[in-house]
Amino acid sequence: MAEAVERALEDDTVLLCEAGTGVGKTLAYLVPAVLSGKRVVVSTATRALQDQIATRDLPAIARALGREPSVAIAKGLSNYVCLRRLAEARRATDLGAARRSLPVVAEWALASKTGDIAELTTVAEDDPVWADVTSSSETRVGASCAHFDECFVTRMRRELSAARIVLVNHHLFFADLALRAKAGPAAERAGVLPPYDAVIFDEAHRIEDVASAFFGARVSTAQIGALLRDALRAFGSLSEHDAARAVRLAEHAQGAAAAFFSALRRLGERLRAPETRLSRWRPEGEARGLGADGDGGAAGPTARVTLGHDALSRDEEQAHRELDDALDHLESFADDHAVSDAIEVVRRRARAIRDDLAAIVEPATHHVAWMETRGDHVALSASLVDVGGVFREHVVAKAGGVVLTSATLTTVPLGGAGEEAGPSGFAFLRRRLGLTQTHVPTDELELASPFDFDERALLYVPRDLPDVSHPSFLDRVAERAAELVRMVGGGAFMLTTSVRAMRALGAALSHKTGLDVLVQGDAPKSALLSRFREHGDAVLVATLSYWEGVDVPGDALRLVMFDKLPFAVPTDALVAARSRRLAEAGLDPFAAYSVPEAAITLKQGVGRLLRTKSDRGIVAVFDHRLVTRAYGQRILERLPVKGRTEELEEVAAFWARLSSQRAP
Repeated sequence: MAEAVERALEDDTVLLCEAGTGVGKTLAYLVPAVLSGKRVVVSTATRALQDQIATRDLPAIARALGREPSVAIAKGLSNYVCLRRLAEARRATDLGAARRSLPVVAEWALASKTGDIAELTTVAEDDPVWADVTSSSETRVGASCAHFDECFVTRMRRELSAARIVLVNHHLFFADLALRAKAGPAAERAGVLPPYDAVIFDEAHRIEDVASAFFGARVSTAQIGALLRDALRAFGSLSEHDAARAVRLAEHAQGAAAAFFSALRRLGERLRAPETRLSRWRPEGEARGLGADGDGGAAGPTARVTLGHDALSRDEEQAHRELDDALDHLESFADDHAVSDAIEVVRRRARAIRDDLAAIVEPATHHVAWMETRGDHVALSASLVDVGGVFREHVVAKAGGVVLTSATLTTVPLGGAGEEAGPSGFAFLRRRLGLTQTHVPTDELELASPFDFDERALLYVPRDLPDVSHPSFLDRVAERAAELVRMVGGGAFMLTTSVRAMRALGAALSHKTGLDVLVQGDAPKSALLSRFREHGDAVLVATLSYWEGVDVPGDALRLVMFDKLPFAVPTDALVAARSRRLAEAGLDPFAAYSVPEAAITLKQGVGRLLRTKSDRGIVAVFDHRLVTRAYGQRILERLPVKGRTEELEEVAAFWARLSSQRAP
């Protein structure tokens, strides 16, 4: 793998590399990146991997090679205190609950060398003060700011420019890319990342969905609220007459926004599907991007509905026009009274929100729009349906060498009407990222895990459970899952495809097993995972998006269970739009999209089980379609676990054999 990465970096080509658990893929791409002498961006899906690279892998490489690579970690702007906004907040009189933490933040910022809010552990991550004092691409002024030289973001950009290895997360990478694409001729001054010679995407199976979100638009109640709060503070420096007029404009915009989002909430209640699911496109616990609009503060599950071209009635359209007019008046007032950087920022943000709202309410044919509600919070989004063109134009054509790697890049071979079946497991990834239409040479490398899955793991797929649509399915799954948990004594993940199933199975397993059952949402993700690891015999019940990037080596995890095959929700806005595109191209959306996606997701879940050579365990899938349908057989061929049974007695015998081998 290291040799293949070296060739890609030297020749400015594309490498697709699936490296199973235990191959050592992180070292395999970092060593040639360090030796290349080029500035290489390494983009990961999770903070955990980013931290592992910075604190463990790169120091080990430095010791082995006898050379110290210059390294910098790029974080989203909202991870840093903005000194201009901090000064404005200290002068403000409308901070409310944020006022309590402001003195602590101000004292810390004076002494901090980085301004990274993660340093200040005495102020909670969801404290309202952060919305008033952190940076973002919307609020950043640039070189004209009075605080520019001492600015924490300016310092961070200088460190990135001096580094040869730049560590970043996918969200920040594509947020930065989208910002540069919008900036046009001013692209070099936009964003955070410095110019780079090559990019390596680890956990590359995630990048399509991330790119899709950032090459779109998003407007939320919190975002507009933050704009209006900042507007009132900025206009406070004007004359009494102008300031009073500004207050009236802001209050009018606030009323128009409230009316618009109230109309949307009523629309959502009419359109909402009966079963609430967590959003797969903005999974919980992701690193912050270039900006933050405070979305994370709302409590409760996320409900999502698609906004088709005819979804808005006359009432919602009229409410949008009134909000647009109110923001237009605010923008014009700021333009006429731009006597400070803060007022100019207000003008720019009002214009950006108007543009984004227009793009969402009347999405272009290559975007799909939807609405999310969580408590009182409402967010509107429009995402790019097909990212292939963007990836070719902004990454492959400009980045030099491009490496995409993960333990789960390959999936079932494609085939169906309008497309020949091919043997390459990378065909799905190639098509989704537009690599079938690029002239840049693309190499493929598939490396299996060196771990002994045949001896150390067993797949259990019972045929005797009812169909997934049967009313008794969840009850029967709970009974069988409890039997398995009791058999192995805990140490189990129960992964579900819906929030409803998660709650039902969490309650049932707690009642039936008497073990410590942890359920997603009961505590922050990091706290739940720490409890799970430390307990050793606990059960964690969560939705499928929760466990990506989770690493639990050792005996604390010895059973991984799935309620159903993890097919994407067909009514999800983006899934439905992608399926329509495939159907228009003469392809079967289920065979060409749903099945390959499910195979990758299932393989990701199975990969949680064996993290070291000594790990062992059982994988259970309670959906008999995996063994009774033709597509299930295709999925099975891609799983690393080849040993399979349909009998609970054989599972018990397998576990007894493994347990006896570990006995002293």
